[in-house]
Amino acid sequence: MAITLNPISPVAFSILGLDIRWYALAYIAGFICGYYLFKHLCNKSNSIVKISKQQIDDLLTAIVLGVIVGGRLGYVLFYNLQYFLAHPIDIFAVWHGGMSFHGGLIGVLVAIFLFARKQKQNPWALLDLMAVVAPIGLFFGRIANFINREVMGRPTDAPWAVVFNGDTPVPRHPSPLYEAATEGALLFVIMYYLYKRTNLRNHPGALAGIMGMLYAIFRMFCEQFRAPDTHIGFLTSWGLTMGQLLSGLMFIGGAVILACALKRNKL
Repeated sequence: MAITLNPISPVAFSILGLDIRWYALAYIAGFICGYYLFKHLCNKSNSIVKISKQQIDDLLTAIVLGVIVGGRLGYVLFYNLQYFLAHPIDIFAVWHGGMSFHGGLIGVLVAIFLFARKQKQNPWALLDLMAVVAPIGLFFGRIANFINREVMGRPTDAPWAVVFNGDTPVPRHPSPLYEAATEGALLFVIMYYLYKRTNLRNHPGALAGIMGMLYAIFRMFCEQFRAPDTHIGFLTSWGLTMGQLLSGLMFIGGAVILACALKRNKL
């Protein structure tokens, strides 16, 4: 017996005629929580990142731009290039959804390395801290996906399957909630534990590599329940999705980064 839910409006509330969407609130919540946790970790006596409040503010600005620009361009290039070539103005309509985690990751990497070069910081140490706080944003983002009824799951007869009133009557996996639980909450707990309870933070890049590998594993698992984009479908006859392909490449990249970090001399 599926769980029947009433759809939630993608608009959380309106102010002076301006619609504030859950999607925007998810990004804001992720950035705010991430900012304060990042600042808290930097202020710890055992932190290898020594950075001022002004530098943290500048870094946050760079990361916000990296996430938005990289995430949107990643979605355009990886998931729906043909459509956006025909409708280029829609590239800027980010309030309608359509962001790629893998594209956002590339944007964040570019932003951090440019910032580190300008501020004479160790980019790998900064990435390690970002690896701890990033799952917070992933959690809020997936909750917003569920509210918007985006990237929903494949049909199933599982008792926790969901049906939204007014939508298709086919029960589906609530796959955004699976991703919120694994790529968000669980990944955060693991990364925070590794940062606090191990000496991996003394090997800049190690935590970033582990985060990349764990995210890839969780994402590839959740893709087993998530319906592929209708305009892409499966990439192979045996069911490979675009998300799994990109995550597989991410796992390899994370493993290389981890191996290189462990080979470096301990700080």
